[in-house]
Amino acid sequence: MSATTHYERLGVGRGVDAETLRRAFRRLSKSVHPDTTTLPAAEAARQFQLLREAYDQLADPSLRRLYDAQLIQQDQLWQQQHAPLPSPAVSSSTAIGERRPLSGGEWLSLLMLLGALLLCVSLAVGVAWSRGMELQVQPSWLVAEQTQEEPLIRDVLDGVDASSRNSFKSAFAAGS
Repeated sequence: MSATTHYERLGVGRGVDAETLRRAFRRLSKSVHPDTTTLPAAEAARQFQLLREAYDQLADPSLRRLYDAQLIQQDQLWQQQHAPLPSPAVSSSTAIGERRPLSGGEWLSLLMLLGALLLCVSLAVGVAWSRGMELQVQPSWLVAEQTQEEPLIRDVLDGVDASSRNSFKSAFAAGS
């Protein structure tokens, strides 16, 4: 609402009483009356006329009620016209966002990545084959020769400390 209301023109609020309204009119009329102002005569007459119309409308209780109802209606209309647009309901499929198709450059990057991966795997298999290595090797911790649990159990049962036979010696000299 860009138009100045009568309340704004008189410099008072909407709930003001008749006495405060009269004092505001008298104070402002002294500053814009054609006989007491430094404004040009035509401008002063126009300003005083607007001020007088505002006071006449607000001083009469029935005219003031009609004017207040008109202001409320204008406020509601303005709020309806300038209300934010309702946001569309967000479904779970669009909550994250729409997926766009891959561009040509992105497809090229993926193909190059796939090519590099295939090249690395084929080189690794080729080098292993040329050295005569097996492609499937049983892990060392699963080899049967290294996992002989029976002698350890027999040694413990015989009273022989198994750790004394397989003790490690320090690599550092004792006197150093």
